[in-house]
Amino acid sequence: MASDKNYKITSGYHHTLGATWDGAGVNFALFSADAERVELCLFDPSGRREIARVTLPECTDEVWHGYLPDCRPGDRYGYRVHGRYDPEQGLRFNPGKLLIDPYARLLDGEVKWSDTHLAYRGGSGKLDLSFDRRDNARAMPKCVVVDPAFTWGDDSPPTVHPSDSILYETHVRGFTMMHEGIAAEKRGSYSGLCDAKSIEYLKALGITSVELLPIHHFVDDRFLVDKGLRNYWGYSTLNFFAPEQRYFSSGGLAEVKSMVRTLHDAGLEVILDVVYNHTCEGDHRGPSLSFRGIDNRSYYRLVEDNPRFYINDTGCGNTLNIDHPRVLQMVMDSLRYWVTDMHVDGFRFDLATTLAREPHGFDPRGGFLDAVRQDPVLSRVKLIAEPWDIGPGGYQLGAFPAGWSEWNDKYRDTARRFWRGDDGVLPEFAKRIHGSSDLFDHNGRGSWSSVNFIASHDGYTLADTVMYQERHNEANGENNNDGHSANFSNNYGVEGPTEDAGIQAFRERQRRNMIATLLLSQGIPMILAGDELGRSQQGNNNAYCQDNTLNWIDWSLLEKEAEFFEFVQSLIAFRHTEPLLRRRRFVHRSDEQPLAIQWTDPSGSEMAEHQWDESFARCIGLLLSDDDRAVFMVFNASADSVNCRLPDNQRAQHWRCVIDSAGPPPTQGAPASTSIDVAANSVSVYVPAKVLNQE
Repeated sequence: MASDKNYKITSGYHHTLGATWDGAGVNFALFSADAERVELCLFDPSGRREIARVTLPECTDEVWHGYLPDCRPGDRYGYRVHGRYDPEQGLRFNPGKLLIDPYARLLDGEVKWSDTHLAYRGGSGKLDLSFDRRDNARAMPKCVVVDPAFTWGDDSPPTVHPSDSILYETHVRGFTMMHEGIAAEKRGSYSGLCDAKSIEYLKALGITSVELLPIHHFVDDRFLVDKGLRNYWGYSTLNFFAPEQRYFSSGGLAEVKSMVRTLHDAGLEVILDVVYNHTCEGDHRGPSLSFRGIDNRSYYRLVEDNPRFYINDTGCGNTLNIDHPRVLQMVMDSLRYWVTDMHVDGFRFDLATTLAREPHGFDPRGGFLDAVRQDPVLSRVKLIAEPWDIGPGGYQLGAFPAGWSEWNDKYRDTARRFWRGDDGVLPEFAKRIHGSSDLFDHNGRGSWSSVNFIASHDGYTLADTVMYQERHNEANGENNNDGHSANFSNNYGVEGPTEDAGIQAFRERQRRNMIATLLLSQGIPMILAGDELGRSQQGNNNAYCQDNTLNWIDWSLLEKEAEFFEFVQSLIAFRHTEPLLRRRRFVHRSDEQPLAIQWTDPSGSEMAEHQWDESFARCIGLLLSDDDRAVFMVFNASADSVNCRLPDNQRAQHWRCVIDSAGPPPTQGAPASTSIDVAANSVSVYVPAKVLNQE
């Protein structure tokens, strides 16, 4: 094609993938094992007009590369990759499709959906596999050459030990969109998240780490756009290096880096939710936006005897082929980039079982997990697995290696069922608040291996768990067929909001019970943003496509829910000051440590074996102690108050209640071995009075 400028290109180098600015020019390098030729396409600053195509002159170790001395940061580019088009053999090359560089550090523009993104002539319901020559460049975002320079100053990670962590799962956009104390132009952005008002709130709450829903560049899926919806959660990744541009207020990598630096200055960690299990390109009918058109057979797991089709262990149409050394390299390079260049403190891996699945199945000693374990950068940050997918043997809770934490959905379900009053839950409830030692106490793993949560982005909020019996996902446009069916919730007589003061009071009590359980358990507690404010999604338990007030935090709730917010604050503060709640190793009842942990019945006696089997049991006491401290907790999920005996403990001759979900703790303490009334459906916590006075 005609060029506005005669770009001269030299061979450059292959060992650093992507577009690398060295102060004099830019080296371009793209991996493709099956390509026959690669064209670098350059665009004007608007990204609308293609001004040059330059063939990369060299291919070394399956990497196509070239160096352009006339390129500069800010230049827009993309690739056209030539090769065989034979979908039946897994080959889907089509130079009519502009493709995103998998290593691009920044993207500009968005995918504008049409059938031109398809490498085949199908579309509008057709499955015609014949070659499609239409050009999609004008409807594609463009890669941007970046200058990575940034003044980090004395930035350093807060390095909070996992057992001391309190995670706060939130969304960059949704956290500040409705915050009137933040300038309008900053709301919903990286700058808004690190605004002084945001930080003031997070610090007042007492959390240690923000866990952000995906900020890798993602797309709004075509089926959502057609329905007037958006991909709010962000689990539809187009690029694993570039930050999502819709969260920019001023644009550029500096805004993301400034967010991280500012949160670090406040002592807050930044953990990213990352999606390396699949991409936004979907199944065999999907568009060619990047990986599919660059090297389909390398980047994706294909059905062995029919490589036109994709293995779908993720439920999203495709599965990234992490077994391929170059794909594994891309994932590792991306992770290291976000730690070394962007200074984040850890990752939560979506559908992490996919990443650890080898040809023979899930393997805790598999290639990806081994690569992370030995990596000098990644082995030092927080690593959190979502330990399941829909593939064979996909549920692997407790099976990840030492050094990893895991989202514990059994904790969520058990806590909800216990407080709902289900029969026979007490034994498992005890396991969960003990850090799920039945799942994690092996291979040197500690209690912080369990990430405990009552609610997360995926499912009901805490408030909806006590307001809705059934899901209400009609707004998603899927006939209310999407989302979980097993929510273990209860509406306590009325579906949704009610003016009944009695129901309102009981719902709030149940919220206090569940959040107290979360923050008193061994393991890492994770709070869903807004749960401390009673945020509701109106019963929608799959609000992935709702970029609106259904998902955004309503900050006016802070006044209405002030009492509940203060209760959560007090729990977090107590957890921070009570090391017995943050043990790094599992402690079991033994002759050597007879009082390190003790489960008691209401009479104060240690739980007998037969008592664990009583399906009607709904009240249990837990005594934790060491040489210096003691704490006693009572969890009563029964509909009646229970007379409980306080422990006779050498560290406590007198006990004082410091937390009571039924109301303000009594001002007077009680001697050891005396009985106290524990309110129905309540959690109460006692500490030795002398320890309280010393503090």
